[in-house]
Amino acid sequence: MTISLKVLAPNKNVYEGEAEEVILPSTTGQLGILPGHISLVTAIDIGVLRLRNNSKWVSIALMGGFAEIESDEVTVLVNNAEIGSEIDTQSAELALNKANEELSKLSDTEKSSEKIKVINEVSKAQARIQASKN
Repeated sequence: MTISLKVLAPNKNVYEGEAEEVILPSTTGQLGILPGHISLVTAIDIGVLRLRNNSKWVSIALMGGFAEIESDEVTVLVNNAEIGSEIDTQSAELALNKANEELSKLSDTEKSSEKIKVINEVSKAQARIQASKN
């Protein structure tokens, strides 16, 4: 048995195909999906979706959104996503270094919208690096 998986971003259909297992980065932690899973809607955090097909794992960096699980169908709607094998690891590492540099300039006690944006950029770069290496 397999799962039908769709990963959709506003500007593109990132992935559409079958999977034997899907692991989602939900806002409450990692969520494993196997065929016959109960119906569920969950928020997706910035992180890496992993799917197993023919005993091979594929990673997709997700930039937050929602997922709907309905029996053997998983639909993931995200702000942006990239398949790990298509990510330039070097540019992702440069983005992480830049974001960490910006973060270090901000005060530890500061809770501004600017700091939240920079932390978000750090998380995105980390997800891209993680997806590119798996």
